[in-house]
Amino acid sequence: MDQKNLFLNTSPTRLFVKAALPGSVGMLASSLYQLLDGIFVGQLLGGEAFAAINLAMPLVIINFAISDLIGVGSSVPIAVRLGEKRPEEANNIFTCACLMVVAQGVLVGTLLYMAAPFLLRLMGAEGALLEMATQYIRIYAVSSPVTGMMYAVDNYLRICGRIKTSMMLNVAMSVLCALGEFIMLAVLRVGVWGAAFGACSGMVLCVLTAMWPFIRGEMALQFRRPRFTWRIIRQIVTCGTPTFLNNIAGRVTSILMNTVLLRVGGAAAVSVYGILMYADGIVMQFLYGMCDSLQPAVGYNWGAGRRDRVLAIEKRCFLAAAVLSVLASMVLFTFPGQLTRLFMSDSEPEVYAMAVPALRLFCLTYLTRWISFATQSFMSAVEKPVQASLLSISTALVFPVLLIAALWPFGLSGLWFNMSGTALLAAVVAVLVLLDFRRRYWKKT
Repeated sequence: MDQKNLFLNTSPTRLFVKAALPGSVGMLASSLYQLLDGIFVGQLLGGEAFAAINLAMPLVIINFAISDLIGVGSSVPIAVRLGEKRPEEANNIFTCACLMVVAQGVLVGTLLYMAAPFLLRLMGAEGALLEMATQYIRIYAVSSPVTGMMYAVDNYLRICGRIKTSMMLNVAMSVLCALGEFIMLAVLRVGVWGAAFGACSGMVLCVLTAMWPFIRGEMALQFRRPRFTWRIIRQIVTCGTPTFLNNIAGRVTSILMNTVLLRVGGAAAVSVYGILMYADGIVMQFLYGMCDSLQPAVGYNWGAGRRDRVLAIEKRCFLAAAVLSVLASMVLFTFPGQLTRLFMSDSEPEVYAMAVPALRLFCLTYLTRWISFATQSFMSAVEKPVQASLLSISTALVFPVLLIAALWPFGLSGLWFNMSGTALLAAVVAVLVLLDFRRRYWKKT
């Protein structure tokens, strides 16, 4: 089914099933790989290696965040232009965005490769912890010109109506990354850098496979001689800024948390934070897959002037996000010990003792976090980057930093509660944003 029939003529409920569910399955596969990544490292390499990767991961994600900015930032105007029946403009934005992803991968990857030891020392890493984290970051930095395209091509497949292909891409990437990492760690036993090498190898193979139909001109989006303009660049950056701010600010917060935790509770506390982030990755990847898979449909209908369908699609998105989040909260509260043992053996009793109460405080996050996340995704889809950026920066940086400062005197329990408090404050902002949007934009249509 082409994107016009899929986005404009399919009933909202069926569209949700055809778009959101495959997207969620794809992201779930990705989150399960991340879970396996943590298990492999924690069980095969030990607690110090697990802490090293958790220290390195924010810097790795910052690298990918710029690729995601371009991928998401280009997807919104591409979908809107297709809805407005302006395919050549859509193709030009697509071509320019792909070139921008590769260029930033070279530039940012080079800078990250050189600066990794310095940045890690600022976070308090030293000795073996510093060495392992540096190795991990540098493998990702070298591969970033190709692996960064993963975040863009997934969006482009969904825009072209190839939603199942997008799902299969994420599933295949997860399987290949997990297999590569297992071979490097369990069979070859090469250490922390092998975890990064195995993962990057799987991503490179999937990117090259996914891009081939676009290169051959077999997709609705096709490469053209690029016509770069400041308007296109500004449009891509503006539309991608909310996602970028969420990613970058979240990583800045993670770096701050890791730095504080390293001083308050040592490497064990950093490992516990890593467990929280792995658990969060599973839930949020599922939400990301569901909400962002609907962005092309929402953007297409917004560009076509079908506000009734936009509202119907978003209602289903918000309801599903709420149900999923409450279920996740219940699971984390009920099984904190079992989740901890996935990552840590019985030889790490200090980590276990910290992790169980931390997970029970952390699970409260999902009772309200879905509100701000779904609202941010919606604002991005209808080209309201200011509102989406406000939510991103508030959720990922402003509220967490303020609460870290306020709750630090309460020790580790206060720091674990930081995320739940952030989610509650962000939900209040999201409701205000939705009310303002309804007043300023919806009643005009």
